[in-house]
Amino acid sequence: MNADLKLPRGTRLVIATHNGGKLAEFKELFAPFGLELVSAGELGLDEPEETGTTFAQNARLKAHTAAGETGCLALADDSGLCVDALDGKPGIHTARWAESEDGSGRDFSLGMQRVEDALREVGAQTADERRASFNATLCLASPLGRERLFEGIAPGTLVWPPRGDLGFGFDPVFMPDGFSITFGQMPSEKKHSWAAGKPGLSHRARAFALLVEACCDI
Repeated sequence: MNADLKLPRGTRLVIATHNGGKLAEFKELFAPFGLELVSAGELGLDEPEETGTTFAQNARLKAHTAAGETGCLALADDSGLCVDALDGKPGIHTARWAESEDGSGRDFSLGMQRVEDALREVGAQTADERRASFNATLCLASPLGRERLFEGIAPGTLVWPPRGDLGFGFDPVFMPDGFSITFGQMPSEKKHSWAAGKPGLSHRARAFALLVEACCDI
């Protein structure tokens, strides 16, 4: 591991996001490690156009852009909901499925309804037909152009109607394997639970556990 891709206590780390929900999750995850976290949004950085065709490509694009513009280590997440019956959609376009028709912003209630409508169109009614996964790829990039990638996948089933008002995004319709409640019904400490050497529960926590093992002072 290159020394410039380590995260000792006191490191200033730019979280390459303008999404307040993602930033809150990362602050909670990184709380034990004594890092100085600041977001791309807080720094007034522009959001780069996500031109990649995979989660990894978009995560790399965002992380390297933020690292290059700030001269700091930068961490980017690209994540989304992949639905088996919809051939992996919405996938990397998950956020776009939540865009309001008038262009005023993102409405995840609308996004969840669009996914549900698409499932009904293909006749996906049983739990087996409504399998899905949340996918997250983290990219840690240095100003020198080096990087590390970490991937986490949380399998589960889509439910309807939405349940719970915790979390964000599509959490209220996603029930992870082994649970009878959705991410939208889970307190954050359960959703983000992880331990050294063990996988976390959420897709982001699973990727984060790998990053911690490789880069942080445990």
